[in-house]
Amino acid sequence: MAGIGFELRKLLRRDTFSGLMMAYAYAGVISSGPWVLSIVAVLIIGIFSVPVVIPPDLVRQFQTILTTIIAASLILSGLVQLSFTRYCADRIFKKEHGLLLPNLNGLLLLVTVVAAALAIPLVIVVFPGSSLILRLLIVACFVTVCNVWIGTILLSGLKAYKAILVNFLLGYGIALVLAWGLRHWDLEGLLLAFLVGQFVLFKGMLYVVFKGYPSRHFIQFDFLRAGRMYLSLVFTGFFYNIGIWIDKIVFWYHPWTSEPVIGLLRGSPIYDLPVFIAYLAIIPGMAVFLMRIETDFVEYYDRFYDAVREGGSLGYIHEMKDEMVRITREGIYDIMKIQGVVILLVVVAGGTLLQWAGISRIHLPLLQIQVVATGFQVVFLGLLNVFFYLDRRNRVLLLTGLFMTLNGLLSWLSIQLGPFFYGYGFAVSLVIAVSVGMVLLDRDLDRLEYETFMLQ
Repeated sequence: MAGIGFELRKLLRRDTFSGLMMAYAYAGVISSGPWVLSIVAVLIIGIFSVPVVIPPDLVRQFQTILTTIIAASLILSGLVQLSFTRYCADRIFKKEHGLLLPNLNGLLLLVTVVAAALAIPLVIVVFPGSSLILRLLIVACFVTVCNVWIGTILLSGLKAYKAILVNFLLGYGIALVLAWGLRHWDLEGLLLAFLVGQFVLFKGMLYVVFKGYPSRHFIQFDFLRAGRMYLSLVFTGFFYNIGIWIDKIVFWYHPWTSEPVIGLLRGSPIYDLPVFIAYLAIIPGMAVFLMRIETDFVEYYDRFYDAVREGGSLGYIHEMKDEMVRITREGIYDIMKIQGVVILLVVVAGGTLLQWAGISRIHLPLLQIQVVATGFQVVFLGLLNVFFYLDRRNRVLLLTGLFMTLNGLLSWLSIQLGPFFYGYGFAVSLVIAVSVGMVLLDRDLDRLEYETFMLQ
């Protein structure tokens, strides 16, 4: 599978303005595609279902169920996403390609059993009085989405970004078409459309792995052997996904900021819509992030470690390390600059954007602080990615744990302080986590040669 860096370098080699623009556009679509498609699909299904699905509250119930499924599935699958990706990377490094497919099947079976065992009793408790078909559809969607995240993170680790984007386009495209046809079946019809789309998406990603990494074995559990999965990565994936969602959960279940939607599920009309829109504003930052990491940083990273392994001169090793440091700093500054421009645009045109989306201007201050927060989230992702390249797993564990804890506490505090402070919990927690991450990264880069040679 060709890496995204190869495609981006091919566009940049044209040395033209159009080539540069195409490279950034390509990076933006590839890096943000799944996120954007998911958000847009949920919004579109809701928009064209409103005139037909009676009562219209059913559309809100559908969106709340879907958001809860996505949040819960990310948190549960987060336990194995990073650790299994590292397991696959280790197998590829050791030329054990035949272990990838059977162990992927083993993990999917494990995730399916655990997800179903958790979801079945929960839907009985959370949706009292709902139909059996609705509960079964919710369980099926939850299990399928958990498996979709496993496939997505694995293909990301294998740098099959185009395959991810194509399969997300196909899956959500089918979901949109089916939702249009099945919207007369109310909530069950919309959920069935989403389930079929997710199933197609999941099978498409499986096809990519089956084709790229064939094996004589169908299923294995080698990844469960001692030392195969890193415990720090298990907690890192869990902390990161809890950290991303905990502010939303606090707002969903605090009595001052939420209202009941369906069963025991609650939503926060004040908080949810600005967050959805703010996540669309990260596309430019994600494009810069992917360009800098997968082209410039990886180039000097490879040269540095190749020189270490092959006995390059100390001067050359110092030079490559200095280039890595320069590219890392420039990359982080570039992300901050481009997101700064986006923030200014939202400050100037945010009211108009809300008006176009049919949302009251009372949400404007929250939208502005959420755009700032998601901008820092891109920087945070960039820092975590550099730490992963440097194999500083404990650093990532510390930062994700810090972010999760602060986001939960500060989001609760922001509600106590009043509506003017809504959204500041998410933003301030990211600012603190990014600041701590920069200090740690600076220290690690200063000691890179010493630790590379002396601590191996």
